[in-house]
Amino acid sequence: MDTFTHHDFDDHEQVVFAHDAETGLRAIIAVHDTTLGPALGGCRIWSYASEGEALTDVLRLSRGMSFKAALADLPLGGGKSVMMVGPDRPKTPAMMRAMGRAVERLAGRYIVAEDVGATVADMDEIATQTRHVSGLSGSVGDPSPWTARGVFLSLEAAVRHRLQRGLDGLRVTVTGLGNVGASLVAQLVDAGVEVSVADIRPEAVEAALARGAARSVEPSAAHRVAADVFAPCALGAVLNATTIPELAAQIVCGAANNQLATVADGERLRRRGILYAPDYLVNAGGLISVARPSTKLSDAEATARLEAIPETLLEIFAKAEAEQISPDAAADRVARARIAKGVRKATAA
Repeated sequence: MDTFTHHDFDDHEQVVFAHDAETGLRAIIAVHDTTLGPALGGCRIWSYASEGEALTDVLRLSRGMSFKAALADLPLGGGKSVMMVGPDRPKTPAMMRAMGRAVERLAGRYIVAEDVGATVADMDEIATQTRHVSGLSGSVGDPSPWTARGVFLSLEAAVRHRLQRGLDGLRVTVTGLGNVGASLVAQLVDAGVEVSVADIRPEAVEAALARGAARSVEPSAAHRVAADVFAPCALGAVLNATTIPELAAQIVCGAANNQLATVADGERLRRRGILYAPDYLVNAGGLISVARPSTKLSDAEATARLEAIPETLLEIFAKAEAEQISPDAAADRVARARIAKGVRKATAA
């Protein structure tokens, strides 16, 4: 398994493989870019099929965090970590403390936060070993409502842009009913949207239906359900060479990270005439929330950045149309330009 020649290696500043024999910790920390500030990003705890799969995930996620911070106008860089767990190596408090020691060895270049598979209690355990952690109990609280709100506002903007209408009576399919997906469903229902939902957990589906969702659909077929908007809010790579030709929505706007399986998939969507709202832009609300302690943002300043997400999205759509490229390619260019501007400022100083 090569790192420097990996197809998702993007001049990352640092990739650290962390191991602790006593606790069974096997983790990878990727620091993509720290031009704009320390790299803040969640710790994903997952049962990966292989070490290579874990490396792919952390490289892609950390790059996305750099771009997310740049587009959200935060003084932060991008990083991410993954912990490889499984039936023979379950997550334990001791393992989380070992992860905290691994973060501490990076001396503040990486600030860890919650992600898929991690909890606030896990962050509290990490915090016994390092101060470079965000999202502690009694701190900024659950970032999920912030993420969901940013996605909702972005979806509203994308609908206005492409369909020239409001949300009332719109048809949206939401896949993944975790904290973010469930919150998004509630906001859509309150706005008069006809919501179809999908999740592998029957209890999550039942809760969404009780909240006002119109119907449930099979997760594997959700992208084929006729809708105005497809909102993926589970894990990534849902938009790929197989699913894109089958998509039955005019717009894709959801909370999941790394929705595009490959860089070619954004162009595939564009050729089909499907408007894609870049995931790392529309789901930036969670980062804005957990960044408050490290960036000293007031709640009012953080809220202003959250509410600016749809404005930035419309700028990305305009750039994509003017340059005849996909919105994800346009977002990448804008993010890289903002990071490069930070490099020039640092050089001048």
